[in-house]
Amino acid sequence: MIGLLRGRVIARHAPSLLLEVNGVGYEIEAPMSTFYDLPAGDAPVTLFTHLSIREDAHVLYGFVREADRALFRALLKVNGVGGKMALAILSGMTAQAFAGCVEAGDVAALTRLPGVGRKTAERLIVEMRDRLDGTQSPAAAVLPATAVATADGEAVAALIALGYKPPEAGRMIRAVATEGMDTEDLIKAALQAAARR
Repeated sequence: MIGLLRGRVIARHAPSLLLEVNGVGYEIEAPMSTFYDLPAGDAPVTLFTHLSIREDAHVLYGFVREADRALFRALLKVNGVGGKMALAILSGMTAQAFAGCVEAGDVAALTRLPGVGRKTAERLIVEMRDRLDGTQSPAAAVLPATAVATADGEAVAALIALGYKPPEAGRMIRAVATEGMDTEDLIKAALQAAARR
């Protein structure tokens, strides 16, 4: 199993990236949260990885944070959730926000994620509660104590729910984000900027 890779990103085409490690290029699928956190240029990066072996392919998934990989692995154990949907979930909301949705039983928030219908959202809530340590909250089980949901992440998730592609949604929010803006202000500013184009 390949658990961690350290190297330089030489190509980025969301959701795939090409990571060069000692002269070997690894094709890696990654959520948008990882793309946002990658250093600019070809600065060294460390990715926590998960290797999925199927009949027709070996797929390597990469994450900047170990908590994201832990959530990804937990999601893969949910009936009906594959790698593509798990990446969409991690692209659409932070692990902290997802854990909060599970804890609160917030079906509506989960159905705003691409590809997640009501039945899948309900299954995620039921099965993820079972997969997380019962002695602590889902947020504590999945995330380090320093992780927090951000207005930027929630705004990106909202734009994705409106039909924008994750890379485009991320660019729209970064273009208008200023310190102190809440989620609603970010969404409004991004949509107004898009309308002016």
